[in-house]
Amino acid sequence: MNDLDASIFSALFKEACKKCFGDAPAGTLTETESKLFANKIFDETGLVIGAKSIKNYSSFISGASGTRNENPSVATMDTFARFVLNAPYTDEVQRKARESHYPYWFQYKEQHHRSTKKPTPHKGRWPIVTGIIVLAVLLLTFLFFRQNKNHDGKFSDDFSSVSDDSLSSRHWFVQSKNDDYWNRRNELPGYLSLFTLKGDNWPDSSNRPIIQNLVLRSNTQKCFATEVHLSQFFPMQNWQQAGILLSEDTSFNGKSLRLSFTYNDFSGGFPKSREIIIQAIISSGGNSDKPEEIAHSVIFKMDSINEELVRQNLRYSALRIEKQGPQFRLLFSNGPLANSAFKELITRNIDMDIRYIGLFALRGFVDSAAALPAKFDYFNYEPEECKK
Repeated sequence: MNDLDASIFSALFKEACKKCFGDAPAGTLTETESKLFANKIFDETGLVIGAKSIKNYSSFISGASGTRNENPSVATMDTFARFVLNAPYTDEVQRKARESHYPYWFQYKEQHHRSTKKPTPHKGRWPIVTGIIVLAVLLLTFLFFRQNKNHDGKFSDDFSSVSDDSLSSRHWFVQSKNDDYWNRRNELPGYLSLFTLKGDNWPDSSNRPIIQNLVLRSNTQKCFATEVHLSQFFPMQNWQQAGILLSEDTSFNGKSLRLSFTYNDFSGGFPKSREIIIQAIISSGGNSDKPEEIAHSVIFKMDSINEELVRQNLRYSALRIEKQGPQFRLLFSNGPLANSAFKELITRNIDMDIRYIGLFALRGFVDSAAALPAKFDYFNYEPEECKK
């Protein structure tokens, strides 16, 4: 590593420490701090840097006496850069296949060069440049506050970025976070991957209502339309499902409406029939353990012969809810092509004040079903004028 790279790596390491601990290191990191740092990097990037190596780098950068020169690999420097630049979650296999040129290290180097390069003074231009900067700051401030004030206006999301900061900037927030699975949300880049984890939005005799990794955004509109698109969601065990949740609150004490693609083979003791269904359920909230199923539509019955055909017809699936005052219209679509038409499931009047719209995956309070990924690739929300 030449002197220039060593200087840039030193800046990168200090910036990574600041992100992890809130401040740059004053000296050599302890073993505990190094382990915490290594775990933090792994949690956010999916890549490994050993705690012992991190401790050695901190000694080298702090100039501790008796410290030998360190020569981190480009892969290691790329991992630190990925951590600092909030790169998508990955692993060594994916990086080797897709990013063996270590783009984040070279991106950080370029940014560092630009930030440390001294500009050539031009006296006559400074007032103009200053004016442009002031106007830009004012414009960005105006847009920021306008966006935050009207964050439940017309909005769509293709989930090209699902880092925590990026989701938060688009007014998403996560409830009941399961870190092990939340850290896999970018498992397939370009999608928000949620998993059918144990939970439900109404209680049973031994479980309180909970939906792990429930992704939510607030709503103040009385009339709106919202939809989600899923890619290759193919549930195979009870009660694996994914879809849209509308709720009066985030604690499930109020009413909620759940619309989802679901697997069902429960037949009350009769011969089992393996089915993919569209299900809509209303929960009254509180301690009520008797939800109301307002729609149960079988879209596929499966057997060993047609399973692959069913899978093909679930390659693209979508759910849509249109709300006009108390009237809710529920629709769904599925097919081998992305432009399959929506079909109406049900129209019904429901007395609900929707304060939150959520994306979810769950399997009820059962331990036998697997944590199946549900890949959300599009969300859309449009406020509408309420009809008199």
